[in-house]
Amino acid sequence: MYVVTGAGPVGYTVAEQLAQQGHEVRVLTRSGSGPDHPLIQRMRVDASDPSQLAPALEGATAVFHSIHGSAYRAAAWRAELPRAEQVVMTAAKAAGAVVVFPESLYSYSEPDHVMKETSPREATGGKRGIRTELLKAREAHAADTVSVVAGDFFGPYVRMAHAGERMVPLILRGKTVQVLAHADQPHSFTYVPDLAAAMIAAAQRPGLWNSVLHAPTGPAVTQREMAAAYAQAAGVSAPKVSAVPAWALRGLGLFSTDMRELAEMLYQFERPFVMDSTESQRLLGQEPTPLAEAAAATVAWWQETLERFPAER
Repeated sequence: MYVVTGAGPVGYTVAEQLAQQGHEVRVLTRSGSGPDHPLIQRMRVDASDPSQLAPALEGATAVFHSIHGSAYRAAAWRAELPRAEQVVMTAAKAAGAVVVFPESLYSYSEPDHVMKETSPREATGGKRGIRTELLKAREAHAADTVSVVAGDFFGPYVRMAHAGERMVPLILRGKTVQVLAHADQPHSFTYVPDLAAAMIAAAQRPGLWNSVLHAPTGPAVTQREMAAAYAQAAGVSAPKVSAVPAWALRGLGLFSTDMRELAEMLYQFERPFVMDSTESQRLLGQEPTPLAEAAAATVAWWQETLERFPAER
């Protein structure tokens, strides 16, 4: 039996894949949301509350902790994430379960080099520093953990992302796609079903516990190339792509907290931002889904979603 905390794109996909493999799954959210499947039990649980979490983990083999912060702000992350992870790890240790975390590239302190599993993760300040601290806290805890690093997300269920709602619905409507900083710098994008599959495989291989792995991720592409892949999958013309200059976003950050938080991460789009997952693919026995196939599945999900919910068009 497996437990998944959170039902965002990662948690939802992990739960779906586990159920499709025939496993019993408990999805824990405050709202009781999650996939509808006979093997999935959706429970209203605040995973940051030890008294609620402990009973929900009874009998669990692994916990997939897929909850993010309530806002894309360093202050929110600082207030919420460290304590929640400590609660989950402590409860998992008591239950005898490994904890598997999805992780970002934020902690990598030499992002101008290709980022590998052995690359230094010592970034400081803001959201990057918080991710570094979380990784160190996992390493120090008595619970068994695995952190699976991914690039920017794309795929079914992925909405708020650079390669999500900022691209696909616009392409389907024949509109211009506006990207951050630079449209033609190589950037690593990870297909969320590949991340979910890697997390599940890592949980089932004790020899990989207490390590940091990379989700199988295809060759880096530019934001323009990603938009073109979506257009090809949808059978429409490649969109016009424009870029919001980094200086403009940093200027807006002087007056807007949200823009300032976004501007902090612009280095990812001003220069090549590339991860390598070769070693983890070898360890996991997995390969990334080809971009054309992944883009087709993503576009199909968006087309179905926009048809069911026309207000989102």
